[in-house]
Amino acid sequence: MEFTIKTGSPAKSKAGILVLGAFADGVLPAATANVDAAAQGRIAHLLKRGDLEEKAGATMLLPELAGTQAERVLLVSLGKQDEFGDKAYRDALGAAAKALAATPAKDAVVTLADVEMEKRPLAWRLQQAARILADGAYRFDTLKSGKDKKDKKDRGVRKLTLQVEAELTAELDTAVRQGQAIATGMALAKDLGNLPGNICTPTHLAETAEALGKQYKFDVEVLERADMEKLGMGSFLSVARGSHQPPKFIVMNYKGGKAKAKPIVLVGKGITFDTGGISLKPAAEMDEMKYDMCGAASVLGTFKAIAQMGLPLNVVGLIPTTENMPGGGATKPGDVVTSMSGQTIEVLNTDAEGRLILCDALTYAERFKPECVIDIATLTGACVIALGKIPSGLLANDDELAAEILRRGSDSGDRAWQLPLWDEYQELLKSNFADMGNIGGRYAGTITAACFLSRFTKAYKWAHLDIAGTAWVSGDAKGATGRPVPLLSEFLIGRASAD
Repeated sequence: MEFTIKTGSPAKSKAGILVLGAFADGVLPAATANVDAAAQGRIAHLLKRGDLEEKAGATMLLPELAGTQAERVLLVSLGKQDEFGDKAYRDALGAAAKALAATPAKDAVVTLADVEMEKRPLAWRLQQAARILADGAYRFDTLKSGKDKKDKKDRGVRKLTLQVEAELTAELDTAVRQGQAIATGMALAKDLGNLPGNICTPTHLAETAEALGKQYKFDVEVLERADMEKLGMGSFLSVARGSHQPPKFIVMNYKGGKAKAKPIVLVGKGITFDTGGISLKPAAEMDEMKYDMCGAASVLGTFKAIAQMGLPLNVVGLIPTTENMPGGGATKPGDVVTSMSGQTIEVLNTDAEGRLILCDALTYAERFKPECVIDIATLTGACVIALGKIPSGLLANDDELAAEILRRGSDSGDRAWQLPLWDEYQELLKSNFADMGNIGGRYAGTITAACFLSRFTKAYKWAHLDIAGTAWVSGDAKGATGRPVPLLSEFLIGRASAD
């Protein structure tokens, strides 16, 4: 989607569709009031009559509105004026994005970013608008054929103008470009997540990383099984033993900052299909285990976003990737493996495999002497039970880092919620036969998984994002969400701005 920013009278905007906002109590933002005056009060009349629902995100399409030069006008409810905030704004943008993706119009003018918000400046509103509107145009029909695919391809806006009253500045242009870049990164993460396991293999992830590195001029190294054996990554390789697909360890190095500046390291879990191994999962909904690489996908998507933005900071991406399959060579419950750190692990459940590949990646991260490390993983079903599908779970060994991530989650709308990482939980990982077990029993599964990982992060500040509940949705709308690319991108934008 092509974005531009402009000023001017909305009533005089020539476009296939003009998007306006209106509050439930009939109050009209400046842009809407401009159009209403040109239409001789038609919008105010319809609102007074109750034609537009009060809930933020409700829409009403006016195919032809006298006094305007747009072919169509889409009126979007902003909810009650005294309750208007981040959620209502995003709901309005999301509804507009859905409508724009389905319209026969090819170009649109959107005025929603010009609606004043007490705590959010115009630059923030423009970034959010660009990201949400671009993300709303996302489709995954790569593997489909026939008329349905063609019909959908023929609909939707291609050119979008964000109209504001303020003087155009470089800051506002940057905000729009950031929003576009984040949406592009989300699209890559969604594409990778939505691909089936027979296509999106560890090799496919490695090739994707190499292609990104070539396109955006950052270094990519792919370690093979022999390289991992030399490094002593016995924990990671124990997961790969049951699969015919070769494991890969992907190292991406984006050097946008000062040469001696410590990098931020992102570690993404890349289980391209998770059967549970010998501890086999139930058949129901097992197809969704293709999404077990969404942590890896989010790292790749974030790298694409920051490379497009050209952020002036150093970032390293580490992706351990393999399948988790049963087979004659597969790791068995009760086996003891040795991690790269030298710590031994009793594998009590082969379906708790994500932590086994992440722990070696977290040990590998030490060599970069990082500013901080964030790992991202679809790690525990317990996180879905605890937090549902709204926030990602957050655990950290540094309170300031956790607070920063929580703040950036709020800013981006890609929220997280912190859980405790207390020493008392470490007791649940005791093993009679190794330094630790890979599970901690029935209770506090998300916390004990993070406790396990924390044993490999003593050398640096570290945070863990459990995205098991947020990386994809099920049901009729089944598909990857692209989260937490917005949160990670906002975090890195903030770090780049602080330098």
